[in-house]
Amino acid sequence: MLEINKLNKSFGNKTILKNVNLNCSTGEILGVFGRNGTGKSTLLKLIYGVLKADTIAIKVNGKILLPKNIISSKTIGYLPQNTFLPKELTVRKVISFFFSDGKDQDKIFYAPNVALFERLKIGELSVGQLRYLELLIIGNLKHSFLLLDEPFAMIAPIYKQVIKDLLIDLKKEKGIILTDHYYNDVLDVATKNCLIKDGNKIIINNKEELIRYGYLNS
Repeated sequence: MLEINKLNKSFGNKTILKNVNLNCSTGEILGVFGRNGTGKSTLLKLIYGVLKADTIAIKVNGKILLPKNIISSKTIGYLPQNTFLPKELTVRKVISFFFSDGKDQDKIFYAPNVALFERLKIGELSVGQLRYLELLIIGNLKHSFLLLDEPFAMIAPIYKQVIKDLLIDLKKEKGIILTDHYYNDVLDVATKNCLIKDGNKIIINNKEELIRYGYLNS
Protein backbone atom coordinates (compact mmCIF):
# COMPACT_ATOMS: atom_id res chain seq x y z
CA MET A 1 0.00 0.00 0.00
CA LEU A 2 1.26 3.42 -1.04
CA GLU A 3 -0.36 6.27 0.89
CA ILE A 4 -0.03 9.95 0.02
CA ASN A 5 -1.50 12.36 2.57
CA LYS A 6 -1.62 16.12 3.19
CA LEU A 7 -0.18 16.94 -0.24
CA ASN A 8 -0.14 20.70 -0.77
CA LYS A 9 1.58 22.71 -3.49
CA SER A 10 1.47 26.37 -4.50
CA PHE A 11 3.44 28.38 -7.02
CA GLY A 12 3.56 31.92 -5.70
CA ASN A 13 -0.02 32.97 -4.94
CA LYS A 14 -1.50 30.19 -7.06
CA THR A 15 -2.56 27.05 -5.19
CA ILE A 16 -2.25 23.94 -7.35
CA LEU A 17 -3.06 21.12 -4.92
CA LYS A 18 -4.95 21.41 -1.63
CA ASN A 19 -4.54 18.73 1.00
CA VAL A 20 -4.78 15.91 -1.55
CA ASN A 21 -4.86 12.33 -0.23
CA LEU A 22 -4.29 9.27 -2.43
CA ASN A 23 -3.68 5.58 -1.93
CA CYS A 24 -2.77 2.75 -4.27
CA SER A 25 -2.24 -0.92 -3.50
CA THR A 26 -0.73 -3.81 -5.41
CA GLY A 27 -3.30 -4.93 -7.97
CA GLU A 28 -4.70 -1.42 -8.48
CA ILE A 29 -4.37 1.15 -11.24
CA LEU A 30 -5.40 4.64 -10.15
CA GLY A 31 -6.32 6.94 -13.04
CA VAL A 32 -5.87 10.65 -12.33
CA PHE A 33 -7.81 13.07 -14.57
CA GLY A 34 -7.62 16.83 -14.85
CA ARG A 35 -7.54 19.61 -17.40
CA ASN A 36 -4.27 21.25 -18.44
CA GLY A 37 -2.73 23.20 -15.58
CA THR A 38 -4.65 21.46 -12.81
CA GLY A 39 -1.58 19.71 -11.43
CA LYS A 40 -1.66 16.13 -12.73
CA SER A 41 1.98 15.97 -13.77
CA THR A 42 2.93 18.09 -10.78
CA LEU A 43 1.24 15.53 -8.53
CA LEU A 44 3.45 12.71 -9.84
CA LYS A 45 6.61 14.84 -9.59
CA LEU A 46 5.78 15.72 -5.97
CA ILE A 47 5.29 12.08 -5.04
CA TYR A 48 8.52 11.03 -6.76
CA GLY A 49 10.44 13.87 -5.13
CA VAL A 50 11.77 15.66 -8.23
CA LEU A 51 9.60 18.63 -7.24
CA LYS A 52 9.35 19.82 -3.64
CA ALA A 53 5.91 19.83 -2.04
CA ASP A 54 4.81 22.46 0.46
CA THR A 55 3.65 19.54 2.60
CA ILE A 56 3.44 15.81 1.91
CA ALA A 57 3.33 12.60 3.93
CA ILE A 58 4.25 9.35 2.18
CA LYS A 59 3.87 5.87 3.63
CA VAL A 60 4.62 2.47 2.12
CA ASN A 61 3.06 -0.44 4.00
CA GLY A 62 2.51 1.90 6.95
CA LYS A 63 6.14 3.06 7.15
CA ILE A 64 7.05 6.70 6.53
CA LEU A 65 9.14 7.32 3.43
CA LEU A 66 10.79 10.74 3.22
CA PRO A 67 10.59 12.50 -0.19
CA LYS A 68 14.40 12.84 -0.33
CA ASN A 69 14.70 9.03 -0.07
CA ILE A 70 12.10 8.09 -2.69
CA ILE A 71 14.52 7.61 -5.59
CA SER A 72 17.23 5.83 -3.59
CA SER A 73 14.68 3.50 -1.97
CA LYS A 74 13.78 2.08 -5.41
CA THR A 75 10.23 1.64 -4.14
CA ILE A 76 8.58 3.93 -6.70
CA GLY A 77 9.33 4.08 -10.41
CA TYR A 78 8.52 7.17 -12.49
CA LEU A 79 7.84 7.55 -16.21
CA PRO A 80 8.03 11.24 -17.20
CA GLN A 81 6.40 12.74 -20.29
CA ASN A 82 9.77 13.23 -22.02
CA THR A 83 11.95 10.26 -22.92
CA PHE A 84 14.87 9.37 -20.66
CA LEU A 85 16.62 7.01 -23.12
CA PRO A 86 19.75 8.05 -25.12
CA LYS A 87 18.77 8.50 -28.78
CA GLU A 88 22.11 7.29 -30.18
CA LEU A 89 22.01 3.85 -28.52
CA THR A 90 20.33 0.80 -30.01
CA VAL A 91 17.39 -0.81 -28.27
CA ARG A 92 19.50 -3.91 -27.58
CA LYS A 93 22.21 -1.85 -25.83
CA VAL A 94 19.65 0.06 -23.77
CA ILE A 95 18.07 -3.17 -22.57
CA SER A 96 21.45 -4.62 -21.57
CA PHE A 97 22.30 -1.35 -19.77
CA PHE A 98 19.24 -1.62 -17.49
CA PHE A 99 19.27 -5.41 -17.07
CA SER A 100 22.52 -7.36 -16.64
CA ASP A 101 20.83 -10.70 -15.96
CA GLY A 102 19.92 -12.71 -19.05
CA LYS A 103 16.54 -13.75 -17.68
CA ASP A 104 15.60 -10.14 -16.99
CA GLN A 105 16.72 -9.15 -20.48
CA ASP A 106 14.60 -11.90 -22.00
CA LYS A 107 11.49 -10.41 -20.39
CA ILE A 108 12.04 -7.37 -22.61
CA PHE A 109 13.39 -9.05 -25.75
CA TYR A 110 10.56 -11.58 -25.87
CA ALA A 111 7.78 -9.15 -25.00
CA PRO A 112 5.21 -8.68 -27.81
CA ASN A 113 6.43 -6.59 -30.78
CA VAL A 114 9.94 -5.89 -29.42
CA ALA A 115 11.54 -8.13 -32.09
CA LEU A 116 10.24 -5.65 -34.69
CA PHE A 117 12.50 -2.83 -33.45
CA GLU A 118 15.21 -4.28 -31.17
CA ARG A 119 18.01 -3.50 -33.65
CA LEU A 120 16.97 0.13 -34.20
CA LYS A 121 18.41 3.13 -32.40
CA ILE A 122 16.24 4.86 -29.84
CA GLY A 123 16.07 7.93 -32.06
CA GLU A 124 14.63 5.82 -34.89
CA LEU A 125 11.67 4.48 -32.94
CA SER A 126 8.10 5.62 -33.46
CA VAL A 127 6.35 7.35 -30.56
CA GLY A 128 4.47 4.14 -29.76
CA GLN A 129 7.55 1.92 -29.91
CA LEU A 130 9.49 4.31 -27.68
CA ARG A 131 6.76 4.64 -25.07
CA TYR A 132 6.21 0.89 -25.01
CA LEU A 133 9.93 0.24 -24.54
CA GLU A 134 10.12 2.78 -21.72
CA LEU A 135 7.18 1.13 -19.97
CA LEU A 136 8.72 -2.32 -20.40
CA ILE A 137 11.95 -1.10 -18.81
CA ILE A 138 10.32 0.77 -15.92
CA GLY A 139 7.76 -1.98 -15.36
CA ASN A 140 10.35 -4.77 -15.13
CA LEU A 141 12.55 -3.01 -12.58
CA LYS A 142 12.01 -3.97 -8.94
CA HIS A 143 9.83 -1.02 -7.92
CA SER A 144 6.58 -1.92 -6.15
CA PHE A 145 4.77 1.19 -7.43
CA LEU A 146 4.78 3.05 -10.73
CA LEU A 147 3.94 6.66 -11.57
CA LEU A 148 3.14 7.04 -15.27
CA ASP A 149 2.75 10.45 -16.92
CA GLU A 150 0.80 10.22 -20.20
CA PRO A 151 1.63 6.64 -21.27
CA PHE A 152 -0.95 6.80 -24.11
CA ALA A 153 -0.19 10.25 -25.57
CA MET A 154 0.15 10.40 -29.38
CA ILE A 155 0.43 6.61 -29.72
CA ALA A 156 -0.95 4.53 -32.60
CA PRO A 157 -3.78 2.10 -31.71
CA ILE A 158 -1.60 -1.01 -32.17
CA TYR A 159 0.76 0.12 -29.42
CA LYS A 160 -2.01 1.43 -27.20
CA GLN A 161 -3.34 -2.11 -26.97
CA VAL A 162 0.02 -3.72 -26.13
CA ILE A 163 0.57 -1.00 -23.51
CA LYS A 164 -2.85 -1.72 -21.99
CA ASP A 165 -2.05 -5.43 -21.90
CA LEU A 166 1.30 -4.67 -20.28
CA LEU A 167 -0.23 -2.46 -17.57
CA ILE A 168 -2.88 -5.05 -16.75
CA ASP A 169 -0.13 -7.66 -16.41
CA LEU A 170 2.10 -5.37 -14.30
CA LYS A 171 -0.65 -4.63 -11.79
CA LYS A 172 -0.58 -8.26 -10.67
CA GLU A 173 2.56 -7.39 -8.72
CA LYS A 174 2.58 -3.59 -8.61
CA GLY A 175 0.42 -0.59 -7.81
CA ILE A 176 0.16 1.97 -10.61
CA ILE A 177 -0.85 5.65 -10.65
CA LEU A 178 -1.24 7.13 -14.13
CA THR A 179 -2.50 10.30 -15.73
CA ASP A 180 -3.38 10.94 -19.36
CA HIS A 181 -5.72 13.08 -21.49
CA TYR A 182 -6.76 10.00 -23.44
CA TYR A 183 -9.52 9.30 -20.93
CA ASN A 184 -11.02 6.25 -22.67
CA ASP A 185 -7.67 4.47 -22.53
CA VAL A 186 -7.30 5.30 -18.84
CA LEU A 187 -10.83 4.09 -18.10
CA ASP A 188 -10.07 0.84 -19.93
CA VAL A 189 -7.26 -0.13 -17.54
CA ALA A 190 -7.89 1.76 -14.28
CA THR A 191 -9.47 0.00 -11.31
CA LYS A 192 -10.32 3.35 -9.69
CA ASN A 193 -10.21 6.99 -10.76
CA CYS A 194 -10.12 10.53 -9.45
CA LEU A 195 -10.27 14.05 -10.86
CA ILE A 196 -8.12 17.00 -9.83
CA LYS A 197 -10.23 20.16 -9.99
CA ASP A 198 -9.58 23.52 -8.31
CA GLY A 199 -6.77 21.86 -6.36
CA ASN A 200 -9.03 19.21 -4.86
CA LYS A 201 -9.37 15.48 -5.46
CA ILE A 202 -12.79 14.18 -6.54
CA ILE A 203 -13.47 10.44 -6.70
CA ILE A 204 -14.73 9.38 -10.14
CA ASN A 205 -16.75 6.20 -10.69
CA ASN A 206 -17.61 6.45 -14.39
CA LYS A 207 -17.44 8.55 -17.55
CA GLU A 208 -20.71 10.29 -16.71
CA GLU A 209 -19.12 11.78 -13.59
CA LEU A 210 -16.29 13.20 -15.70
CA ILE A 211 -19.03 15.03 -17.63
CA ARG A 212 -20.84 16.11 -14.46
CA TYR A 213 -17.72 17.67 -12.98
CA GLY A 214 -16.87 19.51 -16.20
CA TYR A 215 -13.85 17.51 -17.33
CA LEU A 216 -15.70 16.31 -20.46
CA ASN A 217 -18.36 18.01 -22.52
CA SER A 218 -21.77 16.37 -22.49
